[in-house]
Amino acid sequence: MIYARFRHSARESYCVIQGEHIYELEGEIFAEHSPAQTGIPLSEVTLLAPVPRPGKILAAAVNYQSHAAGASAITKSEEAPAEPQLFLKPSSSVIGSDEPIVLPEGARRVDAEGELVAVIGRACRNVGPDQSLDYVFGYTCGNDVSARHWQRDDLQWWRAKGADTFSPIGPVIATELDPAGLELTTRINGEERQRTNTVALVHSVATLIAFASQVKAISLKWKSAESGFFETRSCGRRHRRRLGSARARRTPLLRRVYPADD
Repeated sequence: MIYARFRHSARESYCVIQGEHIYELEGEIFAEHSPAQTGIPLSEVTLLAPVPRPGKILAAAVNYQSHAAGASAITKSEEAPAEPQLFLKPSSSVIGSDEPIVLPEGARRVDAEGELVAVIGRACRNVGPDQSLDYVFGYTCGNDVSARHWQRDDLQWWRAKGADTFSPIGPVIATELDPAGLELTTRINGEERQRTNTVALVHSVATLIAFASQVKAISLKWKSAESGFFETRSCGRRHRRRLGSARARRTPLLRRVYPADD
């Protein structure tokens, strides 16, 4: 099943997508629901971030061995971490896949990291790897936008990975996917910058969710992929992400313009 959140006229709601039409959900997406009988043409709606304000966004750092060498300036190691290294991103950084990424003043080099995002559909706490995927509602695409010099120089990553607009997700949630073998591709202006498969994850989706659930209930989980990068001078560039059959739309990249000092 393919779910999405949409805007039609002044109304926002959840829906299922079937072909070229959407069918608004009656009920709650994470509880009992059923699709409406009458569809709306997909071309007449705007798809929004499927989870606009998640309770938590947890991300896994350096979760591909191929990412380890490039991250060695931060991790001080050429190897991927033996234990999952998780960090939080604020929910205020979430935007939809068609919304612009706005680069803060001083951001300099900003990288795009295509991600698999697992959306947790019910309370998940103290579960094991053999149980953790039962709590996943579905999967979507994400971009863990990262300002590298802030990530390298700051003690915390609050602005390097948590600035407003630094967590584009969507546009859909796919519910019938195996997270163990999904192809993930990131493109910028049509040029492929990343290609990997989740079979190469150091710590599996199930392992990461179980690990995180030992210390906190979780609601949204990111899996880190390899890095492509945006240059801040290329303000009109766009990126695309594709995950299995769930394809992300283009996200414009903007450089915020600040007035000159008097």
